[in-house]
Amino acid sequence: MSALAQMKLLINLAQIDGKVADRERNYIINIGRANNIYPDEVIPMFDQRHSLIVPDNLNVDQKFSYIFSLVQLMKIDERMYKEEIMFCSKIAATLGYDQQVMFDLMLHVKSAAMAPDEMEALKVLTLRYLRDK
Repeated sequence: MSALAQMKLLINLAQIDGKVADRERNYIINIGRANNIYPDEVIPMFDQRHSLIVPDNLNVDQKFSYIFSLVQLMKIDERMYKEEIMFCSKIAATLGYDQQVMFDLMLHVKSAAMAPDEMEALKVLTLRYLRDK
């Protein structure tokens, strides 16, 4: 359930600027694959509107995965819109993060793949902003 909810949030974010770029679409499809959600299940979701549902039973790693993937998707098309930043801030707050986490994430998240040590350092950094650990 949480992977599907995450996919829907990513699709909502990708749709904010009016069109889903190929890089955004591929990124979302790859996250689906990593969570055993096949492309033929994901592709129809791009033509739908989705409710903003964030599961409330996520552990610390899942929360980080949600917020990281949202910020990385936002950066992937190399343009960040105010609406995208506000959307990510809202989801961060729903996940239990102080909205200030967005500043550190926007500075440190890369649009390309990140090394495991970079990911771990980023996870430790974001933990400071998590209200309910």
